[in-house]
Amino acid sequence: MNEEWKYVGDLPALIDFWAPWCGPCRAVSPLIDELSEEYKGKVNFYKINTDVEEDLSGVFGIKSIPSLLFIPMDGMPKMAVGALPKEQLKQAIEEELLGTMQS
Repeated sequence: MNEEWKYVGDLPALIDFWAPWCGPCRAVSPLIDELSEEYKGKVNFYKINTDVEEDLSGVFGIKSIPSLLFIPMDGMPKMAVGALPKEQLKQAIEEELLGTMQS
């Protein structure tokens, strides 16, 4: 409904756009599950099945999967496409969503 991006959640979020037939999606899925436990109370995690939610996927311009949308509390969201390893996902969560830098 909004003309411009406005996130109204109470925590930063990560949305995983996936499909059951997608091999790389199946590889990322358990990592997302682990990270959702690790960052519980700090980041909200969502999984969107692009086969079921075609309209929603279209709104976000999803053209390939897996696609991960990092939504900070302030600022614009950022999209990452492809299966990222866990450490790279953690780094993106820390930097993009929590505003912290890992050393």
